[in-house]
Amino acid sequence: QLRLVESGGGLVQPGGSLRLSCAGSGFTVDYYTIGWFRQAPWKGREGVSCISTVGGNTLYADSVKGRFTISRDSAKNTVYLQMNSLKPEDTGVYYCAEDRASLVCRLNGNYDSWGQGTQVTVSS
Repeated sequence: QLRLVESGGGLVQPGGSLRLSCAGSGFTVDYYTIGWFRQAPWKGREGVSCISTVGGNTLYADSVKGRFTISRDSAKNTVYLQMNSLKPEDTGVYYCAEDRASLVCRLNGNYDSWGQGTQVTVSS
């Protein structure tokens, strides 16, 4: 059974950093396009970043470019989201998801299976 599990969220001050993990089980993350999304209570779901299965190409939302980095560790079957220079507006529940149909990632792709989410709160 395909499953994604997020971890690494928490409370951090503005300007701080967090690294989120998305561990895959029942499938190999190298062969799937993986995306990170977030949702704040006052906003709809937003695509944050994704990494393609082919070539490892990456995409970022304009709001996080230069601050967030997505990466993949084949040995651990895990996709990471390194978040630096965090801002209060980065607060939300962060989810990872897989788009098995796409070789090249899109933030608005057809993501099928989702994790349960991890809370990120940026506040002083």
